[in-house]
Amino acid sequence: MTVNTTVLDALIVGGGFGGVYQLKRLREEGYNVKLVDMASDYGGVWFWNRYPGARVDSAIPHYEFSDPELWRDWNWTQRFPGSAELREYFSYVAEKWDLRKDTFFNTHVSKAVWNEETNKWEIGSKDGKKFVARYLLLNTGFAAKRHTPDWKGIDKFGGLWIHPSYWPTKEPDLKGKNIAVIGTGSTGVQLAQELSQVASEFVLFQRTPNMALPMKQIEYSRNDKSISEERYNEVFKGRHASFGGFDFNFYPRDTFSDDPETRRAVYEELWSHGDFKFWLANYQDMIFREDANAEAYKFWKSKVRSRVKDPRCQEILAPEKQPYSFGCKRISLENGFYEIFNQSNVSLVDVNATPVVEVTERGIKTTEREWEFDVVVCATGFDATTGGLKDINTQGVSGVKLADKWETGAKTYLGMAVAGFPNMFFTYGPQAPTALCNGPTCAESQGEFIVEVMKYMSTHGRHKIDACEAAEAEWGAKVRDIANASLLPNTKSWYMGDNIPGKPRECLIYLGGVPTYTKTLKDCTENDFEGFQLK
Repeated sequence: MTVNTTVLDALIVGGGFGGVYQLKRLREEGYNVKLVDMASDYGGVWFWNRYPGARVDSAIPHYEFSDPELWRDWNWTQRFPGSAELREYFSYVAEKWDLRKDTFFNTHVSKAVWNEETNKWEIGSKDGKKFVARYLLLNTGFAAKRHTPDWKGIDKFGGLWIHPSYWPTKEPDLKGKNIAVIGTGSTGVQLAQELSQVASEFVLFQRTPNMALPMKQIEYSRNDKSISEERYNEVFKGRHASFGGFDFNFYPRDTFSDDPETRRAVYEELWSHGDFKFWLANYQDMIFREDANAEAYKFWKSKVRSRVKDPRCQEILAPEKQPYSFGCKRISLENGFYEIFNQSNVSLVDVNATPVVEVTERGIKTTEREWEFDVVVCATGFDATTGGLKDINTQGVSGVKLADKWETGAKTYLGMAVAGFPNMFFTYGPQAPTALCNGPTCAESQGEFIVEVMKYMSTHGRHKIDACEAAEAEWGAKVRDIANASLLPNTKSWYMGDNIPGKPRECLIYLGGVPTYTKTLKDCTENDFEGFQLK
């Protein structure tokens, strides 16, 4: 053991909601624990997402920790806060919970090797730091590894080419520029809303329409408590009982149980609230039956097309023929997105009709024409849920690499552990609720499970906990079976790994909902961690 090696009970990788919560809770239980992050401050994805318009699409107070010591003294300025305010919140949390003394920033973990003799992890970072820890806790998040399309000529482009999560710290001057945004996921929608207002010419390149829903933003006062204590308690009590970790659930009726007039009234009511209500509080059969799904799409389509004047843009943004199952790709929340296509400076390119041929020195060439740009923003997403975990050279029992084990698809137990990788747990990863769960809800439920694991191991004098292969296989089958009962596998999406060339096609998300998942973790804990081998 070298002098420069830090010896710990647990090393936490990642300073977003998951990592921060674990640092706080494990210190409370008396463990010697440190947190590392490649960024220079807390925030996880919100440290990196600084692009214009970046904001969360989970409403306050859902999107915050449930600790009363935090929310009683913190006032938000918006129902859906922007990334700058979220970074302020993380700084506030760090101060309240006194986190900085146990955190290493600018520390990019590159390798982690399991030592079978010591039953510990040996971890190294790119800047030469070394750690030995009984537990390795990975909180890399579902959007840690960026994806850029392999287009011919990207290196030739003479202007500014940006991936949104690498947005320059010094804000570039974009006023009056010709700007392209590639992609219509959540990031693309947010960027389009902002950049279309400052660009001389703005062009959005779309492959697949985003079935975005109205955000219905609300402004709050920083000086007043806009949300009552009663409301906070109500939300935190209800979010573990909700499918998506909010305080609302699917409407407990089938779509065609109601007559057309009643159904329309239900849709209108959901629409009026904004947020994800029209998605995650809709009729209970909406993501399971094609006819029910088509009915929801028909309503959504009518709402969107009424906001767009140009018939061509109407058809690209909200096609008459439903392009995929509603709610089976990640839905975005928008605030004036569809109206930008009524502006004279905005163009919409359907890359299915006119594919991109190459990137040139001056811009982007499609089969139709060459577009000239000063700035191209490549909002083409991430290698979701698995990419960040596989990026670390993690070697388990007998030197098996996690990336190799997952070459044909993710294999986990409970979406938190992998057989052959003892004492390693991760949050917000594959085969957990993740993208269909409000982030802080997942962070707290999965974080508490990790705390219970470590307490049990300490109390019972155990040093090694490893998922059983049989339990891992059973969990994978359960994830697939639930997904196959829905319409989700019929849709190409990053939920299924479709956005990354060569990535195995599989359902990356546990679709059983937060209440069922939380109960599964509780049952595992109460049954002495059934499905794991303890030594």
